[in-house]
Amino acid sequence: MKKSLLLVAMTLMAWCGAQAVIDNQLYEPVNGINIANLWIYDRVHTPAAYTADAICSQRARTATMIDGVIYVGRSEEKAAVNASGDTIGTQSVIHRFTVEDCSPLPDLDLTLDGHPYMNFLGVASVGRDNFGHLWVAPMTSTAADSVPVYMVNIETGALTLVTNLEKASIKQRTDYLDVMGDLTLEEAECNIMTVAGSTADPGFPTVYRMHADQGGDWEGGFDGDYYLDIIDFYPETKTGFSLAPVIKMVQQSEDDYSGELFYIDCFDGSPVLYDISGSIIDTFEKVNPALVPKPAPNGCAEFKLDGRDFFVYVKSDMNGSGHGCQAYICEMGEGQTFEGMQLYWQIPADSLGDVNDSGLRVHCFAIDKDLDENGDEVVTLFTFKAYNGMAIYKIGKGVTPNIPEPPTPGVTGDVTGDDQVDIADINAIINIMLQKNPASDYPGNADVNDDGSVDIADVNAVINIMLGK
Repeated sequence: MKKSLLLVAMTLMAWCGAQAVIDNQLYEPVNGINIANLWIYDRVHTPAAYTADAICSQRARTATMIDGVIYVGRSEEKAAVNASGDTIGTQSVIHRFTVEDCSPLPDLDLTLDGHPYMNFLGVASVGRDNFGHLWVAPMTSTAADSVPVYMVNIETGALTLVTNLEKASIKQRTDYLDVMGDLTLEEAECNIMTVAGSTADPGFPTVYRMHADQGGDWEGGFDGDYYLDIIDFYPETKTGFSLAPVIKMVQQSEDDYSGELFYIDCFDGSPVLYDISGSIIDTFEKVNPALVPKPAPNGCAEFKLDGRDFFVYVKSDMNGSGHGCQAYICEMGEGQTFEGMQLYWQIPADSLGDVNDSGLRVHCFAIDKDLDENGDEVVTLFTFKAYNGMAIYKIGKGVTPNIPEPPTPGVTGDVTGDDQVDIADINAIINIMLQKNPASDYPGNADVNDDGSVDIADVNAVINIMLGK
């Protein structure tokens, strides 16, 4: 019975594509600027559909957005077989969704030199350069001499090695990278950076960097050196970067790709702005204490809108109170500093989720900017937290804020709370039966036939409702 039920569950889940909704939260305008949720797909608002999706995995750690498409990398997902039909490993996959409505697009099965790409945590880091090129990089251990950085063919999934980010004589673990400029070196210079990570305090002080001029060759990015050991920290008691640190280079002008300023955000601290010498430029020391993020989450980004400078950073990770994996959007203080930052919004206002991701900590942001029909700037902000969810927000003067809908009476059979009785509700019941999710994860009543238990009879009851019986 259990085996057959599992097969039914797998079949039903395979039918279920992304089913995003509006977060149904109120976001007030601030200083004449509005924000609206385009869609959200997560454990809180679409629990059945999201938890049944392949991207709800601790191996799907990072994501980005390019030209209206979202790319989510999942390492070691798909069985790779040889000509004899024998399984030879597990292939990394990039899952794709539309920015417009989160509709799923065909996956990219990644290959390298014509063979399935099967590296351990092979797509731990996924991102884009400033010219729309998609790249991936694996997690590397202390045994690795370098970090291979690959560009992805977004039509075929084929990988091309761009360069090996050398570790030289300091071989530490690396997790997440940042790229600024043009990986092809055809239109601009390019810089690649990452931070040495550790599974425990105090961590390590090492930052790795590669640089290439437009049309030039790759070399060490610190005046020819491949790494720099940071000696300045905030708070001053720190001596290194511990669990899953992230780095984000700052684009100081539209055509600047030097990455000479960069943020580092690590497990036990808030974002710190450094320059290429390793000196601290700015910290959260003088920030309103209410805006200081909780320990553990790592991730930040900048954008400009209406002549103002904005900073996006993770407020919280999984804190167990129902409010987790959220970000703050703040206007920076005078002189583009942290001091005097003004909070505009918390996104989402409620939560993406609060389920432990096994210690990944990284939270991804991607930002695009366009003009609306009136010529006003509109920012598209993508937020992604591994194992919890993702969402798209629009920000600008001409953006129409969401108007939350009032609660509606429950619909019999609507386990997921989306006011529809469909395959997602069947998936939710099966998840409960398989003990993948507790019934409390769903806003609707999973005991559809009110017999005091959640079982196959409830599945049949939902099917009958769908068939109009």
